Parts: sequence; structure tokens; C-alpha cells
Amino acid sequence: MHRSRISTLLIDAPHAEAAAAATFWSGATGVRSWPVPGEEQFTHLDDPVPGLVTAVQSIGEAARYHLDMETDDVAAETERLLALGAVEVGGWLECRTLRVPGGHLMCVIPVHSDPAEFAARAHAWG
Repeated sequence: MHRSRISTLLIDAPHAEAAAAATFWSGATGVRSWPVPGEEQFTHLDDPVPGLVTAVQSIGEAARYHLDMETDDVAAETERLLALGAVEVGGWLECRTLRVPGGHLMCVIPVHSDPAEFAARAHAWG
């Protein structure tokens, strides 16, 4: 058995536009923003979508949105999502990047939220 939940909404913006995108989304949602220490590609937005970590991510590709699925078993969750029709297209550190039916990206990541929050919000599989 493993558990997972959608934990993060990322607003992906090309490198040259990421700072402007972060300023826009901070102003549009009325929340503070700040760079994530040690992860300079991310600008955190302070809770515009309650229950989801939300950030602007600087990327070297076209603008898009993507979700992160956090899990206590990355391999098992990836296999579950592949069986549902996703296709693995990459990875980064312990994370797996999937293209899901409809063309959107989703990352499968290890648990990064508060353990009590994860336990309360995650769905058990298997």
C-alpha cells in the first residue's frame, strides 16, 4: 500500500519571463511571493490556492501549468499512473515527470509537505 495526493500547482514560465510572471501572480492573487532558498528556479506564492503549494517555476520551455503528485512511494505511484495511461517523459532527482492523457505534465515527487497534512489528505492505494 502507498499513499498520494496532489500537493503542488506550478506556473511554469520561460526563464526571461519568470520574474514578471511571479510579480503578476502575486499581484493578481493578493499574496506575497519570495524566492525559494536553494531552489532559485522557484518563486513561492503564499497560499493563493488553500491546501496546495503554489509557485512560479522558471523553465527553458514554453509557458504551461503542471501539478505535482506527492507520494510515500514514487515508484509505486508512477506505476499506478502509467497504468492509467500516463507516459514517463523524464526525471529530476527523485522525481518522475509524466505526460498524462490530454497532454499535461505531472511530476511524481516524494512527500515534501508536513507529515500530518500528508496523512490527513493523501489517498491510500492498494
